[in-house]
Amino acid sequence: MTGTEVPGPTTTMFDPIQLRGLTVRNRIWVPALCQYSVLARDGVPTDWHLAHLGSFAMGGAGLVMAEATAVVPDGRISPHDTGIWNDAQAAGWHRVVDFIHAQGARAGLQLAHAGRKASVYPEWGFQQRGSIPLDAPEDIDPGRGWETVSASDLAFTGYRAPRALAVDEMPEVVAAFAAAARRAIDAGFDLVELHAAHGYLLHQFLSPLSNTRSDAYGGPLQNRARLLLEVVRAERAEIGDGVPVLVRFSATDYVDGGWDAEQTAVVAAWAHQAGADFFDISSGGLVAEAVVPLGPGYQVPFARQVRETAGVAVSAVGLITEAAQAAAIVSGGQADAVMLGREMMRDPHFPLRAAHELGVELDYWPPQYLRARWPRR
Repeated sequence: MTGTEVPGPTTTMFDPIQLRGLTVRNRIWVPALCQYSVLARDGVPTDWHLAHLGSFAMGGAGLVMAEATAVVPDGRISPHDTGIWNDAQAAGWHRVVDFIHAQGARAGLQLAHAGRKASVYPEWGFQQRGSIPLDAPEDIDPGRGWETVSASDLAFTGYRAPRALAVDEMPEVVAAFAAAARRAIDAGFDLVELHAAHGYLLHQFLSPLSNTRSDAYGGPLQNRARLLLEVVRAERAEIGDGVPVLVRFSATDYVDGGWDAEQTAVVAAWAHQAGADFFDISSGGLVAEAVVPLGPGYQVPFARQVRETAGVAVSAVGLITEAAQAAAIVSGGQADAVMLGREMMRDPHFPLRAAHELGVELDYWPPQYLRARWPRR
């Protein structure tokens, strides 16, 4: 795993980790959490994003990953998504990143294209209407949606059918991701993450359930992975050797004949060879009817499988809510870091609280909060 420090069995979640030239102070990380809060619809992050992401940095997180951020306007899930396709958006992100850095945390940006799951109302937040298409017949203000694209012309349940991308459009997609990565790094982000999970565009190419192409981007696994690998190589070439590149995968579609953990491990190894450093393992999102077996740490076994099979560094995510649970995942070698989403939204200071519960002394309490620091055990 060139460029990424591989922990031993005694590693704890409060130990730093090295990703290429980047040191992250601990292994308690915040995943990308969609906020659907850009009410101006211009993709520029707002004060909400500064307060939301900044609170996690104040609370002791090692890495704070900003939400799924569209690389092109038509790649947004909803009109309220953040973007990184122009300089005004990059400038908006810069102040957010500066605050995260001032608290001692590292900042990442998840680069995304929603593909066939774009152009819908937000599922939560403002103007939520259950993720129905913007131009659905019952829409009180029709005509505000946009054409969606995908690997094939198969619709996600309840959404309009997308247009299948032509082969000669693929370089444009790759170039958009590379340009977004450059803007992100210029805005101060320490790393970027490619969103190849949750049924969005790159996942749509990976899964045989959504990719029925018969050209160089469909059929065998190496063809379905082609677009992702082209994006990884393009981003690596654009941002140089010193910047970590992460990839988020859904390890399974939870449907027979779909994308699964075995294919995830194979493609993770290919992506690592192409220049990716670390893999954020989630699951689901491609098929609306899939039955997901929710439970504490339900996705951790997928992370462990990819880690062991592909020989790559991974993070685990999914109903990780307790300090001892998170610590055991890292110390037990199931993952190299843990991603806490809902729990961090409930308690942005989870890392500080977890350290207290586990008897770990940290030197990065915000000085303004030292009066609230728990006494030494």
